Amino acid sequence: MPKVLVSDPIDQVGIDILSQVATVDVKTTLSPEELLQVLPEYDAIMIRSGTKLTKEAVEAGKNLKIIGRAGVGVDNVDVPTATRMGIVVVNSPEGNTIAAAEHTLAMMMSLSRFIPAANASLKGGKWDRKSFTGVEVYKKTLGILGLGKIGSHVATVAKSLGMRILAYDPFLTAERAEKLGVHLVELEILLREADYITLHLPKTKETAHLINADRIAIMKDGVRIINCARGGIIDEVAIAEAIKSGKVGGIALDVFENEPLEADSGLRELGANVILTPHLGASTEEAQTNVAVDVAEQIRDVLLGLPARSAVNIPGLRPDVWQKLKPYLQLAEMLGNLVGQLAGGRVDTLNVKLQGEIANSESQPIVVAALKGLLSPALRERVNFVNASIEAKERGIHVTETRDPSVEDYSGSIHLTAHGSQGEQSVTGALLGKSEIRITSINEFPINVAPTHYMLLTLHRDMPGIIGRIGSLLGNFNVNIASMQVGRRMVRGEAVMVLNIDDPLPSGLLDEIVHIQGVTDAFVVKL
Repeated sequence: MPKVLVSDPIDQVGIDILSQVATVDVKTTLSPEELLQVLPEYDAIMIRSGTKLTKEAVEAGKNLKIIGRAGVGVDNVDVPTATRMGIVVVNSPEGNTIAAAEHTLAMMMSLSRFIPAANASLKGGKWDRKSFTGVEVYKKTLGILGLGKIGSHVATVAKSLGMRILAYDPFLTAERAEKLGVHLVELEILLREADYITLHLPKTKETAHLINADRIAIMKDGVRIINCARGGIIDEVAIAEAIKSGKVGGIALDVFENEPLEADSGLRELGANVILTPHLGASTEEAQTNVAVDVAEQIRDVLLGLPARSAVNIPGLRPDVWQKLKPYLQLAEMLGNLVGQLAGGRVDTLNVKLQGEIANSESQPIVVAALKGLLSPALRERVNFVNASIEAKERGIHVTETRDPSVEDYSGSIHLTAHGSQGEQSVTGALLGKSEIRITSINEFPINVAPTHYMLLTLHRDMPGIIGRIGSLLGNFNVNIASMQVGRRMVRGEAVMVLNIDDPLPSGLLDEIVHIQGVTDAFVVKL
């Protein structure tokens, strides 16, 4: 039975889901050294923000199939290392959407009305109204950096408060912006015009210290800034100086460059116009349940051999795509395996041609499936949908894609051509009905063969007696033939024969087949 490690506090409902398919160990006090020691025992790990899965930690998880992060970000996971090792990394991109958006709005309102400071003052025995005169958000301009699900929800609510919304998001289409009722602008325009700025961006090399001294300088005097996204997007030294100078009217931060926030951080010393919370964006009962369920279900599914719906390192393989393309993914993997064995030696180029109805489908999952099949004979269990592209690139395999919707032999087919040290080989496959796989050509010879575990392929002259001699030779070695197909382009010309056989070929038999007069080559394929 698979084993799952839960190394951060997770809602019990998530643990219950994992327990359906695995033995679950909850160990939330492991030191980094202890984590390295126990990781090799587990097939999966479920974490939140507390556990840091560094390169060393990921490499220690030699049996890991999936890393589940119960939250949006995966910045505490070395995703490239996990990808290289074929480990699926999943998160919960929507589980805490409402919680994070509501916390952002709460921070904005608290910042506008000095609610935390006024509360502390009153509890301290004072009745001081003059010190806490706030401002209204009505008719103010809110600048939103990043209009994903959280940013979009903030925009929707802020619009209902009567705010004008500016948005900066390089990946947002004008149509989507119009539907949300926001004005899509360049970053500099947003910074110049916004009364409030809220950040909803991932932490990347491009966004690190995005809000720095130079960008603060072009903002409106008295601007208020909220960050409930990721620490490090704001230069904390620069923002502290801007608060002291009065350039920035207030900041509300839920995330920090270093967490927990250092005891000597200058942010702690600032006044009533600075609100700090300890990374509470996803800390609602509903969000904790949502992310636990979401990620636990994905871990369960992967352990059962199903796809994850929010894998961050399998581009294009969403559940809806997987369900639609599943038979073609199986077909592509089989064809990749077949053409790789036919090509033999080192393959340096693979062309994937999508034909017929799938010519307009998402190609990336199909290409990855073909590469997985191509590399499987050499790498076996080391290659999967996560790392197939990386393994191919490291081996210098150049992949090209072509499409031909005009092919009408079948509703949809896949044609692979592999070129390597032993020449070029090509195979085509299609589906009969919805899921019945057929090999429909080998080296452009038309055939119609259902793939089986063992197959013998011969290239030979189309002449009387050859098939009989090959059959007799197999019989002499007690190899049973299940079915046979011959493909040819012209009478008495070159032909291909595919024999589905029940047993592997005994040693030396292939050489005898190749020496039969008229046989130019022979291959044993194991799928």
